[in-house]
Amino acid sequence: MVKKKKDTVEITTVSEPTLIETADYESNLRANLEEIKKYDGVVGYILRNTTSASIDLKDPTKIIDYAILSSTAFDATEEVSDLFKLGRVKNIIVNGKNVRMLSLTVEENKISIFMENNADTKKVLEKLKAS
Repeated sequence: MVKKKKDTVEITTVSEPTLIETADYESNLRANLEEIKKYDGVVGYILRNTTSASIDLKDPTKIIDYAILSSTAFDATEEVSDLFKLGRVKNIIVNGKNVRMLSLTVEENKISIFMENNADTKKVLEKLKAS
């Protein structure tokens, strides 16, 4: 009787460090926001996630007003989406008399970009989706 040798297979899982990937993603997003801020008609932006917030506006006296508007828009959109069972909302555009706000969630980041009514919203969206 011949004994058969059993083959053993060793499986090793290697996980890449997500911290580095997250840092790269965050810096890429911030770089894109800085570029967007230079677009014609863009007033500034608010970027926030669970651990931090970054506000860059041309008129710093209105920081609180813009922050409240941004937060309220996200909350209201969530409520309306739940109420009408709309699902995930891709982006929010609020048009005012002189200012337009574009808000969206990218990964864990909530972004609001404030611009004049004549600014190109499509161009801004395309740049953010490239992040």
